[in-house]
Amino acid sequence: MARQIVEVMTAILHWILDNLYIINIVFAIAVVFFQRKSPKEVWAWLLLMYFIPIVGFILYMVVNQDMYKRHMFQIKEIEDKLNASIRKLEERIQKEKRKLLPDELKEYANLVHYNMDTTGSVYSDDNTVEIYTDGNAKFDRLIEEIDKAEKFIHIEYYIIKKDELFARIREHLIEKVKQGVEVRILYDSMGCRTMWKKDWKELNRYGIKTGDFFPAALKWLHVRINYRNHRKIVVIDNKVGFVGGFNVGREYISLDPKFGYWRDTHLILHGSSVADLEMRFALDWNYATKENLFLNGEKYFAKNESVSQGNKGMQIITSGPDSKYPQIRDTYLSMMHKARKRIYIQTPYFIPDEPILTALKFAARAGIDVRLMIPCKPDHPFVYWATYSYMGELLEAGAKCYTYENGFIHAKGITVDGKVTCYGTANMDIRSFALNFEVNAVIYDMETARDMEQIFEKDMEHCKEVTWNEYSHRNLWVRIKEQVSRLLSPIM
Repeated sequence: MARQIVEVMTAILHWILDNLYIINIVFAIAVVFFQRKSPKEVWAWLLLMYFIPIVGFILYMVVNQDMYKRHMFQIKEIEDKLNASIRKLEERIQKEKRKLLPDELKEYANLVHYNMDTTGSVYSDDNTVEIYTDGNAKFDRLIEEIDKAEKFIHIEYYIIKKDELFARIREHLIEKVKQGVEVRILYDSMGCRTMWKKDWKELNRYGIKTGDFFPAALKWLHVRINYRNHRKIVVIDNKVGFVGGFNVGREYISLDPKFGYWRDTHLILHGSSVADLEMRFALDWNYATKENLFLNGEKYFAKNESVSQGNKGMQIITSGPDSKYPQIRDTYLSMMHKARKRIYIQTPYFIPDEPILTALKFAARAGIDVRLMIPCKPDHPFVYWATYSYMGELLEAGAKCYTYENGFIHAKGITVDGKVTCYGTANMDIRSFALNFEVNAVIYDMETARDMEQIFEKDMEHCKEVTWNEYSHRNLWVRIKEQVSRLLSPIM
């Protein structure tokens, strides 16, 4: 019997090898005609299939197929069902605010309207913003706010690692559950590979509710590997919200020698924007667990009058493969087009699509001070060298580019003209624009924008400026790594 099986398998293998050319053509036709993708992305996959026949198509099926996209649109269906509730919240906020934007920011009114009209991103002007750039300070503050919780703690992170940082947070969460506080943790299993099912079940035994945004078929097998919930949100009692780049892991508090000091940006918010973060969490939680938090709207979404309100204008914007419009990418693009003096960008991954790259090159050639800051070391080699390649185009156009030398920079955002800033979880790359579930805060406030610019300029003290002359004389090995990575960039 075993011999017969071996003979059959051998015959199949010989048939595949004899017909490899025809099989690859059939697979190529499937790639070209059965899904609508950009020409650059199609050519990248066709090249991969040409150099690695059959294996390339298997990778395409696993990594790039939209087999789950119809299922993911259930999020949109939930949003439609909840539309009436959302609109009521919008109307309340609209009645409370006196004017849309201050006079000095009127040129951004159409951006506010775009975000409101396309995806219902509510504008509010009663917010306070605190900027944290150090992981230890951020997590100290998070635990401090956890300890103050009276009703609920909602946590959503892409990465949660089973290490000393989460162990510390975990103990405080368990204590709050004992006090009667509701605790929910939403995670992405792709990003939480160091956590096992037994770890989540243990949390459940303590009374902490957990949800897996996209469960893996097996521990290390993700059929939907290309889609990731990259959001980092914490909302406590609808009083305070956290959003930004820090995940939960020891490297984020600078304990991993591979990266050294971890430089990131996280925002701590008070005001109506906190309810907007909670709404995003609730939609994601509903999708992952089927528990509808909107049924108890007064508990989770009621405006907390006891919190002192600020005067910062803000919108919470989100995007993902379930979105009709690439809202975060369009916001970045609009800000670039409105720039008159300067554009400051920080991102660990710079793999822009054509409109973003064209806008930045045009701005640089038009005399606008365009500055890009990226890491000096890779955490993903292919992505890093693709980033380096696109950076070269900006240098050629006259932009200033810097590599952060004091560890690893993971901050993600853009500031324009000292007027408006947009920071959160989205990198300046194609993946963040179209494939990841992301969340950013657009802050229409000159004081906050200038603070961000000052932080950027302070970071420059720890940077090396890469000049066009230096870049144009890079060695052959760097050029090869750039070109290979750039060819693959549409599918990264």
